[in-house]
Amino acid sequence: MSRSLTVDATADHEVTGMIERVIADVPAPRSHEVERPDRAADELARSAAQRAAVVSGSLALPPGPFGMLTVLPDVYVIWRIQRQMVADIFGLYGRSAELTRTHMLYCLFRHAASQVLRDVAVRAGQRFVLEQLSSGALRSVLAAVGVAMSKRIAGASATRWVPIAGAAAVASYAYWDTLQVAKTARRLLSTGDAPAAPPAAG
Repeated sequence: MSRSLTVDATADHEVTGMIERVIADVPAPRSHEVERPDRAADELARSAAQRAAVVSGSLALPPGPFGMLTVLPDVYVIWRIQRQMVADIFGLYGRSAELTRTHMLYCLFRHAASQVLRDVAVRAGQRFVLEQLSSGALRSVLAAVGVAMSKRIAGASATRWVPIAGAAAVASYAYWDTLQVAKTARRLLSTGDAPAAPPAAG
């Protein structure tokens, strides 16, 4: 039992570290503000989802234990693709200056770790205002998201033992997952989310 707990804790820590690296640097957008950002964001999201599916499906092709070795690298690459997509969506709406690490964390993981992140965005009328977390609060949320994502990754990894069909399932999930990230980002932007006050130190 203690060995299992140690393995789980190590996996949680590794995944948390990956998430921290992904949100540490908010990338510059490769897009610019457009007149019809909703339509452009749809196209951008589909393109990013297709790229994520191809990458994830390709990395999942090796069967059995060889496929398991690609799990974390696969997840990290997908998160980086999604991170750039979020930055580009904010760019389409002319809101790049508002994009923070908290926004990025929320957009990337709200659909997958809803219990952890549900209180980060607060509805104010027709808007969602994203609370900008202090460094201490952000670390706590990161750790909780890391645990949640570690469990999801472990559960989804079983499909990699099934040749071909497993890779197709992984690719389909990467496509769907990327669209959910885009949906969260657009939800913040379309409801007029504004940057909250700067976080307190600590």
